[in-house]
Amino acid sequence: MFDGFATHDIDCGNATIHCRAGGQGDPLLLLHGFPQTHVQWHRLAPLLMDAFTLVIPDLRGYGASRGPEPDPEHIHYSKREMARDMVHLMAELGHDRFGVVAHDRGARVGYRLALDSPERVSHFVSLDTVPTLDSWEATDMAVSIRRYHWSFLAQPAPLPERMIGADPDFFIMHLLDRWAGRPGVLDPSAVEAYKAAFRIPSVRQAMVEDYRAGATIDFEHDRQDRQAGRKLGCPVLVVRGSPRRPKPLSPVWERWADDVSEAALDCGHFIAEEAPEACAEAVRRFLSAG
Repeated sequence: MFDGFATHDIDCGNATIHCRAGGQGDPLLLLHGFPQTHVQWHRLAPLLMDAFTLVIPDLRGYGASRGPEPDPEHIHYSKREMARDMVHLMAELGHDRFGVVAHDRGARVGYRLALDSPERVSHFVSLDTVPTLDSWEATDMAVSIRRYHWSFLAQPAPLPERMIGADPDFFIMHLLDRWAGRPGVLDPSAVEAYKAAFRIPSVRQAMVEDYRAGATIDFEHDRQDRQAGRKLGCPVLVVRGSPRRPKPLSPVWERWADDVSEAALDCGHFIAEEAPEACAEAVRRFLSAG
């Protein structure tokens, strides 16, 4: 995986961000989701590296990146702090303005980055994700059952850490199998990389803190932005896995941005791995449109 990519470990203050970088052309930051690592881009990266300089990090605390100890207010794993990591990372690699393609938790970092540092982000692509505030507000009985992990992982320490730590392989495979469009669609080598990271207690702790932040400080940051009328100043592309999400997501994103387009692909939640060619085509078309 990632032939032709260099490996970097960038000091971002209270976090060290591990990343891959390679390709040629305009810079493009790829942000992974839960419960994965930067490896989730292994099928998409070769399809984009001829036209873009790709930077592919592990979020703080995930994979081979290291984050700080948790704090009572969950600030250290807020999307605002994670977005600041990305600004620092990209600047260290020589990129002051760049596009962002992001999935799942990474998409929450991505739109926070675009809101807080609009001068940095030229385009934003959200894969199968809507903003945190809207997700919580849309939670009813059916959503609570389908997306139970949001409230479970947001429980105070050490409950979720102890429970998922009892059998981490079972829990991560339960999630991957639950969200994939069909059995066996994910590359076995990638799955092994996700499992290996998930077995590390500090990684699981960071992931749980990510969700605690999502239920507290991230929610509050979104609420403040909505009340202030803040919006993303860049064009936004929303890509969804249509069997899992039959209804368009663009109406939600239109509350947050004036320039929103959407693409629906025939796959599950892991779009970049399940439909890499179609995903790459949608990203190229969007970024080339200006």
